[in-house]
Amino acid sequence: MRALALYGTIGSLIVTALATAPAGGATRASSAPPAPVAHRIDFGRCAPVEHLPSSVECGKLTVPLDYARPDGKKIDLTVSRIRATAHDERQGSLVFNPGGPGASSMEFPLYGALPKWSKLARAYDFVGYAPRGVGRSAPLSCQDPEEFVKAPTDSRMHPDADFKRKKVAEARAYARGCARRAGADLPFYNSVNNARDLDMLRAALGDKKLTFMGASYGTYFGAVYATLFPGHVRRMIFDSVVNPSPRKIWYHNNLDQSLAFERRWGDWLRWVARHDDHYHLGKSRRAVQHAYNKAAHKLRRDPLSSKIGPGQLQSAFLKTGYNDAFWPMRAEALSGYLHGDPKPLIAQALPRSGGAKDAENGNAVYTAVECNDAIWPRSWKTWNRDNTDVARIAPFETWDNAWMNLPCAFWPDRSESAEAGLDAAVRHATGRDAGQELMDATGHAAETALDAAFHGRRGPLDVHTEPGALPPVLLMAAERDAATPYRGALELQRRFPGSSLVTENGAGTHGIAFGSNACVNAYAEAYLLRGKIPAHKAYCPRRAEPVPGQQVTRAQHARPGK
Repeated sequence: MRALALYGTIGSLIVTALATAPAGGATRASSAPPAPVAHRIDFGRCAPVEHLPSSVECGKLTVPLDYARPDGKKIDLTVSRIRATAHDERQGSLVFNPGGPGASSMEFPLYGALPKWSKLARAYDFVGYAPRGVGRSAPLSCQDPEEFVKAPTDSRMHPDADFKRKKVAEARAYARGCARRAGADLPFYNSVNNARDLDMLRAALGDKKLTFMGASYGTYFGAVYATLFPGHVRRMIFDSVVNPSPRKIWYHNNLDQSLAFERRWGDWLRWVARHDDHYHLGKSRRAVQHAYNKAAHKLRRDPLSSKIGPGQLQSAFLKTGYNDAFWPMRAEALSGYLHGDPKPLIAQALPRSGGAKDAENGNAVYTAVECNDAIWPRSWKTWNRDNTDVARIAPFETWDNAWMNLPCAFWPDRSESAEAGLDAAVRHATGRDAGQELMDATGHAAETALDAAFHGRRGPLDVHTEPGALPPVLLMAAERDAATPYRGALELQRRFPGSSLVTENGAGTHGIAFGSNACVNAYAEAYLLRGKIPAHKAYCPRRAEPVPGQQVTRAQHARPGK
């Protein structure tokens, strides 16, 4: 009965908040809330759940859930660190983010033991962290993890109307699940807050200015950071650059990505065809594509190991677009499967046991950040039209990309997510502290509804700096990158006057710094160690093409990606 009484109060508070909002909304008061004070991180032993060796120390960073209310609800972010190995050469902390959204860099301190990172490890504390929502950092969830990873699944390059209806229903249900599980907290998982968390981390580490390296999505919220805090930047590397134009974030970026993946998929098909004497999948791009389609059709009829269907096949082979080190092993797997040996495909495509929670968490954060960052088309007709058009010329990834992002078409606004969360809280309220928990949830939901009524849905930040406001930053991109098409790097360079762009010519690997290209690595190392910036535009020759039989290394497997 107490829960029901509180629920009545909840409804009246939200209605009152909406009723008192001025017509047409209002701008926030000119006096912004004071910046929260970041307390030094108390580093110690890492929790066993992090699976990090004793050489790594861990701590937590406390940040506001909502920076507009710095004295309100707080969340804790997990942080990892290994100190610089040469104290007399130390330049501060190097903070790394591998992308996503939804990826963690808690393992980053271990990179210092790798030869290509060893000089940097002498000069910098290597700092990793799990952004808000990720891992143990106020973890976000939208669906039961076991349901999320349920296999086998289907994937169709040209889906029919029934298949589309099914996927639309799944996307709508997923968006509802995010609102129900996260409630009023849901809107605060976004790129601006990720950037503000990064500044809190900088201060908590004791660094007056930030040295940061971001890859993929890390380049976007890194660019947001540079826009908000240009005076706090020491050095920044943007590796594989997201197009930051507000017109691209995120709906049109994903359409561009689908087109770029088709080009990279074509690169792989042609490479396999050139090595037909090894793989026997066909001597032309069309023949190799036919072989792939045959495998997908076969798996649709008879899933391999009862877990590998067309969806798992597509997910595994999408990695050929991220890193060409995957090319030989995927070709071996496809050839083996079609010629009677399924073991390589099972090894590469079978869903990882025990990884359901992490997989669902990563997808939940990805979805929340992208949906919260931008105003998405709300009409399924728009999505259907645009993706049908793109799929005519780029069928490989288009529809799977669309299904991944489609929850944004049904994304709740702030008041809707608050109400959904409160519904769930009331249903699950039990125990002695339930009343206080519901009262706290009520107040938080009412504040969120009021903010939504005053300000409505926000569009992406206009990323840019004025000439001279930002120290020289280094952009790096592969010319044929699929996940972050090359035009994104050109756009960010235009928005950051004084920045330098290093291009890996003719290459398509996503995440190029400290990989297999010595030229790229030399530019990155000179910049981070000595602040040496190359010319406005610099170019590196393409890395060596993979050869049949070459195996992917663990470091290559861990390169960032969506």
